[in-house]
Amino acid sequence: MSVVALVPAAGRGERLGAGVPKALVLVRGEPLLVHAVRGLLAAGCVRRVVVAAPGSDVDAVARILAAAGAAALVVAGGPSRTHSVRLALRASETDVPDATVVLVHDAARAFTPAELVRAVVARVRAGADAVIPVLPVADTIKRVTDGVVVATPDRADLRVVQTPQGFRPDVLRRAYAAYPEDSTTDDAGLVERLGVPVHTVPGHPHAMKITTPFDLAIAEAVLQ
Repeated sequence: MSVVALVPAAGRGERLGAGVPKALVLVRGEPLLVHAVRGLLAAGCVRRVVVAAPGSDVDAVARILAAAGAAALVVAGGPSRTHSVRLALRASETDVPDATVVLVHDAARAFTPAELVRAVVARVRAGADAVIPVLPVADTIKRVTDGVVVATPDRADLRVVQTPQGFRPDVLRRAYAAYPEDSTTDDAGLVERLGVPVHTVPGHPHAMKITTPFDLAIAEAVLQ
């Protein structure tokens, strides 16, 4: 039962202010993308990683990953995360046609533990069409319209969503085919719209998303 992991990594990462694509920002001397791909492969259940990189950097990204012992199939990504996932999914269909599980993982969640990857894969293999890792919401959440609070949702039912998100390949393909013009930061959201149940597994604090310089500083501290 083959597992393929898609990593959209074509974003420019303006909020990090590093002057390079976010996936190539260094943490402890290595790009976030290297940490992310290495983590997926370290899980021991991922057969192939497909990275969608900036079109101008495909060859360079492939060389960086290979030199770091985290070889992956690198393809040109698109102008949005959704386009990049779509292109990586298409490439995976040719590269690993017998895949039974497809993961979508953010390069910015570069330090996701291997056991979380395995948990998502195991849940899909056990029969779930779609699986996401989640954490409880610690903060109080307010719904605001025009600067005025209109509701306070009960946080007991709210969850923070992480990656990798896992799917049966045909389910993810159907979702992307059904909503070809939509842009999303959450692949499971497209699957939900098909009426397919999305199951959850416990997430992990180390699977935090690195988006700002503060997040980067936290990642550096955790690695120390």
